Amino acid sequence: MLSLSYVPVEFHASLSVYIERWQDSASASQQQRLQQCLTQFPQLAEQLPRMLVLSEFVADYGLDHTDEFLACLESGLWNQALSLIEWQALLTEQCVAARDALDEQAFSRALRIFRRCMMFRIVWRDLCRLDSMSATVEDMSILADAVIQAAISFFYAMFEARWGKPIGKYSGAEQPLVVLGMGKLGGRELNVSSDIDLIFTYPEGGATAGGRKSISNHEFFLKLGQKIIQSLDTVTGDGFVFRVDMRLRPYGQSGALALNFDAMEEYYQTQGREWERYAMIKARVVSGDASPGGIAAGKKLMRLLEPFVYRRYLDYSAIDSMRDMKTLINRQVQRKGMSGDVKLGSGGIREIEFVVQVFQLIRGGRDPRLRERQVLKLLPLIEQEQLLPEGECGLLYSAYVFLRNTEHAIQGYQDQQTQSLPFDELSCQRLAWAMGFNTWDDFFAQLEQHRCNVRESFNKVIAAKESKDSDVSEQVQWRDWDHVWIDDVELDELQQSLIVMGLDEPELVAKILLDLKASRAVLAMQAEGRKRLDALMPRLLCVLHAQQKSATTLQRIVLFIETVLRRTTYLVLLVENPSALQQLIVLCSGSVWIAEQLAKYPVLLDELLDVRALYSPPNKQELCDELRQQMLRVERHDLEAQMEVLRYFRMAHALRVAASEVSGVMPLMKVSDYLTWLAEAILEQVLELAWQNMSDKNGEPGVSEDGLVPEFIIVGYGKMGGIELGHGSDLDLVFIHNASVTAYTQGEKSIDNQTFFIRLGQRIIHILGAQTLTGKLYEVDMRLRPSGNSGLLAGSLTAFRKYQREDAWTWEHQALTRARVVAGGARLQADFEQTRHEVLTQKRDLSGLRDDVVNMRHKMREHLGSKTDIEKEAQNFHIKQDAGGIVDIEFMVQYAVLAWAHKASSLTLFTDNIRILGELKSAGLISDEQNNALVEAYKDYRSESHRLALQHQDSVVDAALFASQRQKIQAIWRDWFS
Repeated sequence: MLSLSYVPVEFHASLSVYIERWQDSASASQQQRLQQCLTQFPQLAEQLPRMLVLSEFVADYGLDHTDEFLACLESGLWNQALSLIEWQALLTEQCVAARDALDEQAFSRALRIFRRCMMFRIVWRDLCRLDSMSATVEDMSILADAVIQAAISFFYAMFEARWGKPIGKYSGAEQPLVVLGMGKLGGRELNVSSDIDLIFTYPEGGATAGGRKSISNHEFFLKLGQKIIQSLDTVTGDGFVFRVDMRLRPYGQSGALALNFDAMEEYYQTQGREWERYAMIKARVVSGDASPGGIAAGKKLMRLLEPFVYRRYLDYSAIDSMRDMKTLINRQVQRKGMSGDVKLGSGGIREIEFVVQVFQLIRGGRDPRLRERQVLKLLPLIEQEQLLPEGECGLLYSAYVFLRNTEHAIQGYQDQQTQSLPFDELSCQRLAWAMGFNTWDDFFAQLEQHRCNVRESFNKVIAAKESKDSDVSEQVQWRDWDHVWIDDVELDELQQSLIVMGLDEPELVAKILLDLKASRAVLAMQAEGRKRLDALMPRLLCVLHAQQKSATTLQRIVLFIETVLRRTTYLVLLVENPSALQQLIVLCSGSVWIAEQLAKYPVLLDELLDVRALYSPPNKQELCDELRQQMLRVERHDLEAQMEVLRYFRMAHALRVAASEVSGVMPLMKVSDYLTWLAEAILEQVLELAWQNMSDKNGEPGVSEDGLVPEFIIVGYGKMGGIELGHGSDLDLVFIHNASVTAYTQGEKSIDNQTFFIRLGQRIIHILGAQTLTGKLYEVDMRLRPSGNSGLLAGSLTAFRKYQREDAWTWEHQALTRARVVAGGARLQADFEQTRHEVLTQKRDLSGLRDDVVNMRHKMREHLGSKTDIEKEAQNFHIKQDAGGIVDIEFMVQYAVLAWAHKASSLTLFTDNIRILGELKSAGLISDEQNNALVEAYKDYRSESHRLALQHQDSVVDAALFASQRQKIQAIWRDWFS
């Protein structure tokens, strides 16, 4: 009836014995049914002998429950994939009679019969390779979800008939039981013989109503939880459904079996431990719609727990926590001789999970995509984000699939929860054959290669402290500096130690160190935090040893340290990443602005991890693409999260450009270009967000009579318009639209177009200027719009054109020379540029123009200059505002455009001073000598201004520093305006 030829020869004897046993125990009709199955499904001739060898569980099912076994074969369930709906339908069919009669014993038996049949199907499809590993774990998870939901529904109905419905004390609504699936169940990665980790909870306290007797909600859900566990976990004559583990609940085995949401939130906020954060990564509501309101309540619970699991900042303490957990596992493996365990042993499944989950804990607060629960979905994302070296995630992916398949082959043999490799020769050969290998040696060689790959990745990410310390010690002898920080000594003795160690400025450094150690913040630190600080300081001093002006640099870094003493995860980052510590010292040495940014926003420390990215800022298109991708990670209607993404993006890239400027990698002109591109990329996204927000609420603006769709543009003036933004520059903006003011938006809450665009402008300013946890995006100045502060926040292009032609002052036309569209509709942009060109190319009275420009310049100098007189050999020079400074050059360029654009229209092509000067030279309007003097002085001034800004110093320098440039600029000024 069954051929031995489909199995290796070493299994012929045992298969023959089984066939004889089955023929002796099966009736004639049962044997005939099997023969009919073999005829109906020809593939059974090969698959059935394979399964009888590879799974004692399947073989015993055929002997002990022959009719069920044959029914499963006849149904063809083993030969087809099932959807969730089909799973639920099969279970409902199995349990319908017991459910209708509320017969607990019958329900318990129905669940176990269903479980046997479905396990037979899952193990069959897995070992015959009819399903992928992912499909196998998904089916196991669906099976668990289905029986949990069935148990909730059954016993909820039973208790409701007895005690009534549990009603919330405050809401007055019926309360559902919310069940969290933890571990592999939560991740939909359940193995073929796994237990299930559960947590029971419910929204509100209160009492039941409508039953024969009222009890508290707590008692109701406590009894409900006990019954669910009993129905799934108890071993009866029909076996069990799932082993249930409740130890992951708050307070563990000593805690209540079910808590309300308030108690859950209180526990995790005040007592939640690091390993519980790790466990909560995979938490998933598995109760579904098994009880009224369950889905909505489940979503609410997950929102409450999210802040506990995912920090808003980058949480590098996760590495330490994972390392400690792995150390405990290693001890268990060694104590119990579990080196052959494919899950817990070295290079096993758990190490892959740790590698993935450490990135989730570190970055999941900032990147919601990393909150995915499944390892195989996370690995490609980790590779995409370049969190591991290229190709490494592919190796981990392959290893994970191989190890999980091995785990299933081990467990599927006897339906036992074990991950240990077999010892006897026949069992080893059986496992090798199940995995597709001819010999055990071939299988084991492949297994060892995968485990080796896993070990290497694990050690890179979560290596033992001793190992990492040893590596660092080879590069910098930081251990030699231990005594400098740790020893409790007086100032003189510490100074002497620093002199011996060769540190620059020992007196000042000693005082800074002693002040830090004696500070209230350090003295109040918990033991773990102080341990992290003590680990960092010797490393810091060792690297600082190579710097000049050690005291100044150390003082700046101490500002950062004092800021993060309550969030010492950042200290862990620096200990774990010597290159980041090196960059911190270099950048703080080069710029107090960078030091203050890092102290104010420690989350930026993450940017120091990748030196290549830190000193290689992307171009404008790459900036726009990167920001767009980051915005797509956030829910469309979560404005708060979107604003945080924008703010971090701006800070991170501003840090990159500052680092590149300090290191000399990026020249001045590129710095301004980059900072301007950054602002443009952000403004494009802000406009899109604001428009989306307004149109969702009020609908799209109404089209004009000629059918044109209204557009909106943001016009940048000043440094933004002139592509000359510096660190900390504000944005001079003007908002313009081309909509018909008589038309209305098309939404339910319709408003006129003019109101729409004014509110759109207000929304843009709010997104840019609102103070959040990470500060503001930009300060915005709208005073350059027509009629200034008294004018409309967003006006039409028609009104703008009329104002510029009829009412604008000369200084407003000067400002227009530096105006350009930085975001918005292309058609309206072209119309604006034409309007600007027409206004700037008007022929003007040169005498009146000169007077207006000179008078305005004098007023500015009186209010903003350093109040010095160069002819009296003043000691100070305000680079920007004093005579011969930046503003003089800008005014001359603006004058030239207004004076001569009518005969050299190319002067309106550009808004930045350098290129306008180039056009003036090309048109023969200024000499080569004047052009060179203006360009060189302008670059020198701006370069010094940037340097001073990074040092947080005023734009006032010694008058002798730029004496030659000033003389040339003043000579040109006199030539043009005298």
